[in-house]
Amino acid sequence: MPTAIIADDEAHLAEYLHDRLKQLWPELDVVGIARNGPEAVKLIDDEGPTIAFLDIRMPGLTGLEVARRIDQRTHVVFVTAFDQYAVDAFEREAADYLLKPVADERLQRAIERLKKKLAASEAPGSVSDLLARIAATIPKRAQNHLRWIRASVGESVRQIAVEDVLFFQAQDKYVSVVTGDGESLIRTPISELAAQLNPDEFWQIHRSTIVNVARIAATRRDFSGHTIVTIRNHKAELQVSRAYAHLFKQM
Repeated sequence: MPTAIIADDEAHLAEYLHDRLKQLWPELDVVGIARNGPEAVKLIDDEGPTIAFLDIRMPGLTGLEVARRIDQRTHVVFVTAFDQYAVDAFEREAADYLLKPVADERLQRAIERLKKKLAASEAPGSVSDLLARIAATIPKRAQNHLRWIRASVGESVRQIAVEDVLFFQAQDKYVSVVTGDGESLIRTPISELAAQLNPDEFWQIHRSTIVNVARIAATRRDFSGHTIVTIRNHKAELQVSRAYAHLFKQM
């Protein structure tokens, strides 16, 4: 049975798409609905869905940024209210798209296209070139990426420059901020932290781990096939989960 997730910050539109999919494709199991980009990444990591319906404009991470972070086992369907992004870009590419408000006729065509791909066991194609072209057409939004972190060390509070962080790792109710000088703690959830960091400089490699790309020394495969990241001038070895393994295919 194919599975899907829906990611849209407009709850009524997400529920509408869910209802229409239930009517037009009853065999499809919608395993979750995300309200923003970080929730979508976590849901995809947890559920490993066959299909992800991603709104292009979402808080935290856009649908394009979410698509960059998922592996090529999940077929992507972008949902957008902006038809100028979907003129020629999608028609000859790996990903499909739906315009808001989603019409049954167009949704049915997308469903038939997905069914054919699944019946033929067709792997999702790379959408990297498509994402680059669409990203270039989307009006630039102000990027206020996190630059400083106030973190606790014992009873004191440190002011840490983000560029000095080696990696972040969630531990119970806290997130460890690891630098060359040691380890500090913050209470910000890892999903919120991922949304505040520059995605070109910090990669989430596991549901509990975000790494500073500039501090990666090397990668290797362990005996079970998992990618392991080693950090420059640090003894830590960090495991990359399946959902983020594609980030290291060219390294």
